[in-house]
Amino acid sequence: MSIQSVNASGTEPFDHTYGLGYQVNHEDWSPFPRVNHLRQKFLQRPYEIDVERLRLATEAYKKHEGVSQKLRCAYAFENILLNTTLHIYDEDLILGEIAAPAKASPIYPEFSVGWIIDEILHFPFEERENDQFYIRNEKDRKEILELCRYWQGETVEDLINSRMTYDQRKGSQAGEKVFVTNDYHFAGVGHLAVDYEKLMKIGYNGLIEKARKAFEALKKEDPEYDEKKDFLQAMIIMLEASKKYIARYGQLAEKHAARERDYKRRHELETMAKNCYQIAGAPPKTFWQAMQLFNFATTLIQIESNGHSISYGRMDQWLYPFYNADRQKGILTKEFALELIEVEYVKMNNPTKLKDKSTVVVRNGRGFGGESLTIGGVDPRGKDATNDLTMMMLEASAHTRMMNPWLCVRMHDQTPRELKIKTVECIRAGFGHPKVFNDGPAIEAMRKKGMSLEEARDYAVVGCVEPSLPGKEFGWHGAGYVNAAKVLELVINGGSCLNSEEAIGPDTGSLKTYQEFDQVLKSMDQQFRYWCTQIRGSLDVIDHAHRARKPVPYVSALFEDCIESGKDLTEGGAKYNGTGPQVAGIATCADSLATIKQLVFEEKRYRGTELIQAVKDNWEGHEKLYALVNSSKVHHYGNDDDYADELFKYMFECYCRNLDVGKNPRGGLYIPGVYTVNANVGLGLNTNASLDGRKRGEPVSDNMGPVHTAGGSHDIAGPTALVNSVAKMDHSLATNGTLMNLRFPEDAVAGQEGRDTLVSFIDEYLANQSMHVQFNIMSAKTMRAAQEKPQEYKDMLVRVAGYSAYFVELGKPLQEDLIQRTELRF
Repeated sequence: MSIQSVNASGTEPFDHTYGLGYQVNHEDWSPFPRVNHLRQKFLQRPYEIDVERLRLATEAYKKHEGVSQKLRCAYAFENILLNTTLHIYDEDLILGEIAAPAKASPIYPEFSVGWIIDEILHFPFEERENDQFYIRNEKDRKEILELCRYWQGETVEDLINSRMTYDQRKGSQAGEKVFVTNDYHFAGVGHLAVDYEKLMKIGYNGLIEKARKAFEALKKEDPEYDEKKDFLQAMIIMLEASKKYIARYGQLAEKHAARERDYKRRHELETMAKNCYQIAGAPPKTFWQAMQLFNFATTLIQIESNGHSISYGRMDQWLYPFYNADRQKGILTKEFALELIEVEYVKMNNPTKLKDKSTVVVRNGRGFGGESLTIGGVDPRGKDATNDLTMMMLEASAHTRMMNPWLCVRMHDQTPRELKIKTVECIRAGFGHPKVFNDGPAIEAMRKKGMSLEEARDYAVVGCVEPSLPGKEFGWHGAGYVNAAKVLELVINGGSCLNSEEAIGPDTGSLKTYQEFDQVLKSMDQQFRYWCTQIRGSLDVIDHAHRARKPVPYVSALFEDCIESGKDLTEGGAKYNGTGPQVAGIATCADSLATIKQLVFEEKRYRGTELIQAVKDNWEGHEKLYALVNSSKVHHYGNDDDYADELFKYMFECYCRNLDVGKNPRGGLYIPGVYTVNANVGLGLNTNASLDGRKRGEPVSDNMGPVHTAGGSHDIAGPTALVNSVAKMDHSLATNGTLMNLRFPEDAVAGQEGRDTLVSFIDEYLANQSMHVQFNIMSAKTMRAAQEKPQEYKDMLVRVAGYSAYFVELGKPLQEDLIQRTELRF
């Protein structure tokens, strides 16, 4: 299919080159001075903590203590929107923040406050080694403490902790960290994309009308009448408040315009005011208004709750009708459309989220996290959906080069070559975007979740790699991690950790007792079954706690079925409801199992007791064995070696099989993911040495990738062999997604030959039915230079996992993990 036949030319040639890797002392990338100025202002702003949302939410909760939790949430939301301070920044074209100034984090006391109090008193946010936040003055510091104390005992976290069983706690982050449930344990539920297309068609007035009709249709004999009545009433309060909030911005823009002396800027402000008045209730009429409504709708979700990964759906699809109509009317140029997109891209980085000190030690980043924007792919009929905006959104990414949005390009067997080349040109520029998704296995994964083919074809990516259905699926993606390396530790040591005599899991045998290798695999299956039961039960507790303490009527209005059913998302109001924890350290386990199988049961060179002692001793005094398991003399995953790859496949399928059991509290499926993001670093810190040649505290293997330890990388056969190993899995079994990181030095993809080789490599990767791949085009030498001279590399983005981040802002353990990843060459 040619690019002309899909009308997808963008503003630049499809083969325009955006550079090769990060350049020190680079010039501005955007052709628009406004965008470059906004970008620089963003980088110069400090990260702060803002007290206003905390103050206004607490005020409303105190005032309305006698009403249902849904109505308390609604009144708090209303109080915030009607009273928060609004900001308009110089040169900006899109209005709306998250009830805090740009790069300032609000506080969400509904979810957890204990760690906030503790850190203010004992571990000041501004004194952190990484991810510092600054409280503006002592008055704010005292107010935050006072307000947070009101919430003690009343948060989602408090309810969770009171309901977790001993067995759940002993294996969770509160105990031995066989699994962790961080995100939703301490913060809001995110990882979702709403129905932007529907909002663009009917506006807030249309949603209110639907909610009112559903309210009027309620029958008192319905056993859930009171719950539904409060839910719909809360939703109407919040939608009406949203209209008033947007109109407030219109009034502020008018005031700014009246004072503005520059004619061009005054006209922009007047237009921005008109845009706000139009979309405060009615649907947008223009491309600019649609962009403005999108920003308000999204930031309002982030005001309601601080869930990670509020993603943007298939933006090139739902936004295109406005672009096309304005172009046909002659009221929009491609250049101004691109400038608006780039302004919004910069603005997407303003939302900031305060995280606890334990999280930021290894999972750095002060953004809200996970704002994926999906482009390309097929339409509901299975035809290629590439359009002009598909190309322009890639251009905007190359011109802005910021953490957000996390651009995701869907590809399939009819993807135009022009789109592939533009995608690769962005990848070669070395700023970590975009990531590539394969429609084949992703759509099949959606079908396995019960969706029709037409629905499955409309998937978007949320968070790092999770395929989800916008406005229909509340998937609880990214719900937690099972540390497979820790599970294997229990397999080889009778249900106990290596440094403990106390069993925390069932005794399914040990290397002292196994007589044949199949017994090891059977034990692995039994341990996985037990720990999947524990994480499911823990997540069910968390699920119920969110339903009880923090319903979300505003975002529920942007999902299909919630209004009709009268049920909040937390009550199972969405059409599809999942719970999606993922597994970490699969390759660590595969290579460890290969060590056991080869050295103990086949070659009989070592006894099982010797292997146990080696890892108990952290390999000290076992240097010969340590060198052997880190050498090519032992089978390793990632080299197109069936011996080790089959063990990875066993682990992959074992997790998926044991997690996908039963139904969650919202009536949905448990959906397995095989990815770690960067949790492999944090999980590794709490994992003893392992039989793949990993020492205590080193990261476990990342995502679908191979092992790389301090003793060396285990994939030595090159990129083709690596992707052949990855392709041996049925990726669609991981209905919550898979993730594959690859790193090439800059010179490996240089010139037209390097570009075309990378295009062909991606083609081959996707043809083998792997679901996802993303690239760092960056050598270890470049990253070492950034460590030595961070000021010269302060805006150098790297692909960490499902997300990109500024390398110099990452903690040293994460920097080292990136550097140690295998540097591939064709």
